[in-house]
Amino acid sequence: MLDMAETFKFKLLQSTPYYAQANGQAKSSNKTSKREATGMTPYALTYGHDAIMLIEIAVQSLRIAQQHHMTRKDYFQAMLLELEGLDASRIDTLNKLLAGKQAVSKAYNKRVKNKSFEEGEIVWKAVLPLGTHIAGYGKWSPTWEWPFIIKQILGLGACRLQDRDGDVHVAPINGKWLKKFYPTMWDSQAVQTDLGIEREQNETTV
Repeated sequence: MLDMAETFKFKLLQSTPYYAQANGQAKSSNKTSKREATGMTPYALTYGHDAIMLIEIAVQSLRIAQQHHMTRKDYFQAMLLELEGLDASRIDTLNKLLAGKQAVSKAYNKRVKNKSFEEGEIVWKAVLPLGTHIAGYGKWSPTWEWPFIIKQILGLGACRLQDRDGDVHVAPINGKWLKKFYPTMWDSQAVQTDLGIEREQNETTV
C-alpha cells in the first residue's frame, strides 16, 4: 500500500477505527454508498454519475479506461447525456422513497387501534408521567387510575375529563392515555351507587 501511495502521489492518513469520521471516511462513504431504498448513491443523484474512487484509478477500471479514448468533445457530450437523464432518475428515486414510506405506514397502521369515546363514558386514565411510583407500592404501583368520565370531546383525539367528585379537569388529555372501562359486577354496583349519590346531590342543590 505504501508503494502504491508513493507511485500515485497520495498521502495515507490513519485514524482510530471507532472514529472514522476523523479522516472523512464516514462522510465519503455516505456519499458514495448505494442506498437500499433507492438503488443509487447520493453523489449520483446530485451529479448524474457515481464518484470515481482512487482504487479505480489504481487498477484502471473499465470506465477509466474508456475515458482515455474519448475526445474532449465526446466526454462533455457524455456528461450532458447523464445530466439529461438525471431528472428521470430523481423522479424514480422519489417514487421509490414514497412507496417505501407508504409500506412502513401501512405496516404501522395495522398495529394501531383507533380509540373513540363518547361523552358520559367511564374510562381509565394512565398514571402520568409514565413510570410514576406511588409511595409504598414501588414497582407494583398501578399504571392506570379510575373512574373518570368523559365530560367533553374536543376533537383531534383530545378529551376533557371529570373525576368522581364532579370536578372537571381544565387541561385536556389525549385519547391515547385513556382506555374504556369494562366493569365487573362489583364495579358496576359501585359506579351505579356513585352516580346515584351524585344525582341526588344535584337534585338537592337544584
